[in-house]
Amino acid sequence: MTFRDLHHGDRPLVLPNAWDVPSALAFLDAGFEAIGTTSFGVASGLGRADGGRSTGDANLFLARSLSRLPCHVSVDIEDGYADEPDRVAGYVAALAAFDVAGINIEDSTGGRLVPPRAHAAKVAAIKERCPGVFVNARVDTYWLGQEATVAETLARAARYAEAGADGVFVPGAAEPDVLRELAGSIPVPLNVLVIPGLPVAELGRLGVRRVSTGSLPYRAAIGAAVEAADAARAGRAVPAAPPYAEMQARLLRYEKN
Repeated sequence: MTFRDLHHGDRPLVLPNAWDVPSALAFLDAGFEAIGTTSFGVASGLGRADGGRSTGDANLFLARSLSRLPCHVSVDIEDGYADEPDRVAGYVAALAAFDVAGINIEDSTGGRLVPPRAHAAKVAAIKERCPGVFVNARVDTYWLGQEATVAETLARAARYAEAGADGVFVPGAAEPDVLRELAGSIPVPLNVLVIPGLPVAELGRLGVRRVSTGSLPYRAAIGAAVEAADAARAGRAVPAAPPYAEMQARLLRYEKN
């Protein structure tokens, strides 16, 4: 199935978000057909805060590294790392050279929403330059708590869909009634983050077509690392972890491909 097809299956596409090769290999071994990246995880690995346009080069390197995997890859490119649509489209073209199936691009810069026409121009430029790339246009109204209404979110989503977006991502939207209205009114597949208390099946019944894990796996991994070190220091039983041999074997297989 194509990456686009996965958004139209019997249940929502669950997209795990990797931050490096080992995390992607683990998701692949767990049976995921598509893997996204997390800008927070990639930026954090560089010692940088998320959303500061610091992950462009790292994402190109990661996309090239993941292009060897037998799965679809979607890359989180923050706001596209530029204000000019042509520069953003050029960056996506560089990713497409590594067979990236999709990208996620947000309509905020520096923690503030940008005018919807500016984001729509980026979407249109990307689709003109790379028509085969699945463009997931992110609406940050609820994520940032700015103009966080259904009406404003739908107005932005409509602009992006008209510009050629293949999907719309509304992180932070979590109320069932809101999700149902968004899904019923947005003409392309709706993507949300994992929502505690709302299983994937229930999100599917509300009309959601894609569920991303975002930075959750990365944050969970950091938490587990601290827990393991603290348990060793305190003399408690250390938590379970994948065996060294298993992770080494994955990397050896990856190196041979």
